[in-house]
Amino acid sequence: MDLTLNGKVAMITGGSRGLGRQCALSLGREGCAVAICGRDGDQVEQTVSELKGLGIKASGSQADVTSPGDAEKFLQETTDTLGAPDILVNNVGGRRGSVLFDETSMEQFLEGLEVNLISAVRMTKLALPHMQAQGWGRVINISSIYGREHGGSVDYMTGKAGMIAFSKHLALQLAQTGVLVNCVAPGSIDFPGSTWDRFQQNNTPEVVAEFIDRNLPMGKFGWPEPIGETVAFLASDRAGLITGACLNVDGGQSKSLF
Repeated sequence: MDLTLNGKVAMITGGSRGLGRQCALSLGREGCAVAICGRDGDQVEQTVSELKGLGIKASGSQADVTSPGDAEKFLQETTDTLGAPDILVNNVGGRRGSVLFDETSMEQFLEGLEVNLISAVRMTKLALPHMQAQGWGRVINISSIYGREHGGSVDYMTGKAGMIAFSKHLALQLAQTGVLVNCVAPGSIDFPGSTWDRFQQNNTPEVVAEFIDRNLPMGKFGWPEPIGETVAFLASDRAGLITGACLNVDGGQSKSLF
């Protein structure tokens, strides 16, 4: 299926590894020029080299989008190198506190909201004017099934739920403008350095097997490629009637009907 993305410019936050890297690969293979950012400059450079080696037009910025200055830097460097963004993938996220509220400091809770929600709002605020001006754009937010039902740390769950609410609110405002806003909600996705990679390394085979048996209907952890391909589809004109949605990509892991 031709996703008609050739020549579009896509920005992916946290795009140097894991799900963000896969989003960059999937969008790049569909003809997008891709800009990624990450806090580790060496990792960003390595991923940009990988993308270019596959014939993908790519650029990278060493930037932490929880910093307003770095977010602006990422947008400016993208625009200077590739052009203004047509597609924004807000991928940055992670837990900062505990699953227990009593063990989560206010500092950790606020940091969790910053990385999981506020950074996405900030980047959207920066990238949106160009999309609105040209009458075409895509904002795709990487949330989590734990933004829809119980799971994860208290700050992570709250931030990811807020991301889904923000996406719905913005999508309805922009529905007639040609700018579509959606969420993707991954389940337990395994890749090198991921939370689930560490979980498997730090627990006995029996504990890991019990978790899989209890939580993962397919009998295995998820993998990044389906996330990237879902993002590429949502970015395309093939998904032109999809806005304000949150698509689970979790192998049936989530329990919610909604």
